Amino acid sequence: MTQLVDQWGRPVRRRELTREVAGPSLTGVRSPLTGYPGDGLDPRRLANILREADEGHPERQLELAEAMEERDLHYVGVLGTRKRSVTQLDITVEDASSEATDKRIAEDLRTWLLRDELEEELFDILDSIGKGYSFTEIIWEQSAGQFWPVRLEARDPRWFRFDRRDLKTPILIGENGQDEPLPAYKFIHPRIRAKSGITPRSGICRAVTWAYLFKMYTLRDWAIFTQTYGQPLRVGRYPVGASEKDRNTLFRAVANIAGDCAAIMPEGMEIEFVETGNVGASVDLYESRADWLDKQVSKAVLGQTATTDAEVGGLGSGKEHRMVQEDIERADAKALSGALNRDLVRPWVDLNYRGHGRYPRIVIARPEAEDLAKWMQTVGEAVDRGLAVAEDDVYAKLGLRRPSEGAKILRPGGQNAPQAPGQPGAGDGNPPESAVKYPLNTLAALSAAVGRDDERGRSAGGTTPLDIAVDQLAEEAAPEIEAMLGQIEAMMGSAESLEELREMLLGAYPSVSQDALAKVLAQAFIAGDLAGRLMAGGGDG
Repeated sequence: MTQLVDQWGRPVRRRELTREVAGPSLTGVRSPLTGYPGDGLDPRRLANILREADEGHPERQLELAEAMEERDLHYVGVLGTRKRSVTQLDITVEDASSEATDKRIAEDLRTWLLRDELEEELFDILDSIGKGYSFTEIIWEQSAGQFWPVRLEARDPRWFRFDRRDLKTPILIGENGQDEPLPAYKFIHPRIRAKSGITPRSGICRAVTWAYLFKMYTLRDWAIFTQTYGQPLRVGRYPVGASEKDRNTLFRAVANIAGDCAAIMPEGMEIEFVETGNVGASVDLYESRADWLDKQVSKAVLGQTATTDAEVGGLGSGKEHRMVQEDIERADAKALSGALNRDLVRPWVDLNYRGHGRYPRIVIARPEAEDLAKWMQTVGEAVDRGLAVAEDDVYAKLGLRRPSEGAKILRPGGQNAPQAPGQPGAGDGNPPESAVKYPLNTLAALSAAVGRDDERGRSAGGTTPLDIAVDQLAEEAAPEIEAMLGQIEAMMGSAESLEELREMLLGAYPSVSQDALAKVLAQAFIAGDLAGRLMAGGGDG
């Protein structure tokens, strides 16, 4: 049988897949306890730490990167923003093909991605943004001959090295400190580089270390300056000839008031303090230097400063800065998707479907913003020109479901089809042409009554007397109603405001003749009453 191998050409040993191979130990070299190379850090010591990493021993560089995230609030803030922006993106799975097996594999992968722990696991995997690389061990579980990743365990990158020949191929540090090849199909190993070069030198932490060192110097000097000039100097004077006991008592009194800036001297003695002429400018100098270093860190991590520092009149608009951040976010998401597809999806399919050769794809991306109104206009114009468009595609584009049978359908106002006389009413609303063409339907209740009577007539297989009455009333009342509407339309054309139109309507109302319309309606009511009596009697007599 053909032997399965990983990207490094290492054979897969199935017995190793279900056990942890890179966990911490109490007696071995993989200890969870770390050193603190950031204590007493100076330029010479920092240079030695970076040089060790270049020679294939990045342990102290990784420990310094951890200390930087703990001690520099700005750095941990922008780095956390960059990582969390990727973990919040939508995750989708693309089928390898339309075959049933490929659809089943993709559906299994979608089910696995619904795990609540996934967001935290992805955050740990993205530790490679700061350090340039990370290692996450896949803990497989085997049941009924199928392999399933039950969890992803983040491993301390100090427990791994790189082959001295290329400083690229990862190597596991064994229990006794010896180098061991990385077991195949066991680790997710993303490499998200801030710069090209060997892996230990590719992380953002390398670029930020010098800014971190200079900022720590600035903050230390600022603290000393604040302590020295931020509180008053206290001087106690004692008379000549005072005893040592009196001098000690005076010193304790002065020193216990507050702080360390205290002294005693005999009367007649003087102490001169030489200080800068503008203390306020010195304070601004420390703050400006710390802020400038923070901005350089923001540029290194996020590519811009607008989302972290509010500046009036700064170079570029906030929208342009946000576009830069989205470019970096998109690149991180593609790198993470590629690592998951290579180190998780491919092994999963190979272990369970040997020789299948087709793999679903995990896609992590932010949905692209789209002008749906413009899209609908374009589609509408294309349909008008004869292009065939499937309704399902339109529903999917708009994120809507196809209405089920019997569902209440929303319709645009004023565009419902007018109901002809005798048709059942569709609700409490009036068709748009009912005011002139079908005057009886201007009353909702009467419209509903006509609808009910019409249903009876249809069930009897003929035309009801109300059909005749409605048609006759529509014909005889239309001229009168049209004349009234024409007069109102003329008023609307000449009125300059709603208030003026109201006054014109109230002024014209007494002179409007309603006699003809009232006569027609009276005849209609009489005819309707007689028709109702006829229908109630079953059509006899």
